[in-house]
Amino acid sequence: MQKVMPPENIFLSTNAENYFNVFNQLRDVYPEIDKKQIITEPVSRNTAPAIALGMKYLSEEIGVKKDEPVMILPADHYIGKPESFVQVAKNAMNKVGDHIGTIGIVPLRPETGFGYIRKGQKEDGYFSVETFVEKPNQETAERYLASGQYVWNSGMYLFNFKTFASELEKCAPKLFKAFEKKYTDFVNDFEMLENEAIDTAISEKSQNVIVFEGDFGWSDIGSFDALADIKKQDNGKADRHVLLDSKNVYIYTTTDKLIATCGVQDLVIVENNDCILVHKRGKSEDVKKVVNYLKENNYKEIEHNVEVQRPWGKYEILIESPSHKVKRITVFPGASLSLQSHNRRAEHWVVVKGTAKVINGENSLVLHENESTFIKAKSKHCLSNPGAENLEIIEVQTGDYLEEDDIVRYSDTYGR
Repeated sequence: MQKVMPPENIFLSTNAENYFNVFNQLRDVYPEIDKKQIITEPVSRNTAPAIALGMKYLSEEIGVKKDEPVMILPADHYIGKPESFVQVAKNAMNKVGDHIGTIGIVPLRPETGFGYIRKGQKEDGYFSVETFVEKPNQETAERYLASGQYVWNSGMYLFNFKTFASELEKCAPKLFKAFEKKYTDFVNDFEMLENEAIDTAISEKSQNVIVFEGDFGWSDIGSFDALADIKKQDNGKADRHVLLDSKNVYIYTTTDKLIATCGVQDLVIVENNDCILVHKRGKSEDVKKVVNYLKENNYKEIEHNVEVQRPWGKYEILIESPSHKVKRITVFPGASLSLQSHNRRAEHWVVVKGTAKVINGENSLVLHENESTFIKAKSKHCLSNPGAENLEIIEVQTGDYLEEDDIVRYSDTYGR
């Protein structure tokens, strides 16, 4: 999107729980990111309330004019041909006018996993929309592809504030009633809004929708099968993946573990620090069954992430057992953890990168690489990064209880 508009015009919307995950990832690719560019939903209420919140934020908090076009994009989609995407996006921004605009993907195959849009009359660089249709069966999808009259629904939208408000009033009066309130009141009442997608709230009901065709190597990466198909385009070979007498095997790993296969075919193997998934190619939909099983049987991996984002940085759990836990902690430049203590665990900190400013009981220390400190249970302590680069430490916890709720905070920059 930086090739379509200045980076300061790009905003992201996420729920409060995921805020720092988004902010920290953005800092890696755009260090100048301003926190004002992240719109925080109090809770998740699907895309219609989220977009409504975003439009009010841009209008009332940022001052975007009510006739300026705004482009709404899912953040997790893959764009294989960026230059083609930029061309389509710029054309759509210039021509959307007072319409509800969407971008439809030229179908490459009879796909049953996507919704479709039936194109109407062709205009200057776009089509009117006849109808939105749900995910079809195989036979119907083949008919759609052969007709040339359908495009995949990408979930990308364009409109200005004035048009959005008008169509919201016509198509979703209940949400519009909340939308009429001031931004702060809308935020306060956000939790009471109903879950609804923008498709069902506006686009499927509106008579003012147009579609711009796009062919830019798009995928919503809705499964590991889809990810495997995308990664086929990479010619690089992973040295830590050894495939002997194995065909059509895709391996994705977040660690540097050696993974070897022998005499197998048509598999997807996904390895994380705390779990491994193996499924047959073409059976990605069955991953939902695995997730449901884990939820029903209260597996901690459903809620517990190996890498956890925090306002000051992040930590990754390397080793975990009932009596000890080992973390890699990253603290961003200028950031600081809260002044805190733990009732049932002690901690040993070893600096592996950068410089650490430490409060340990009555002592104030500055630690450099390969230096360490031991923090007793119930001792007040704080960790800060006074340097210009990320601080990394290894933390070893010992005790009879090592969960995150054993924290007593005395002061905290982030108001926790």
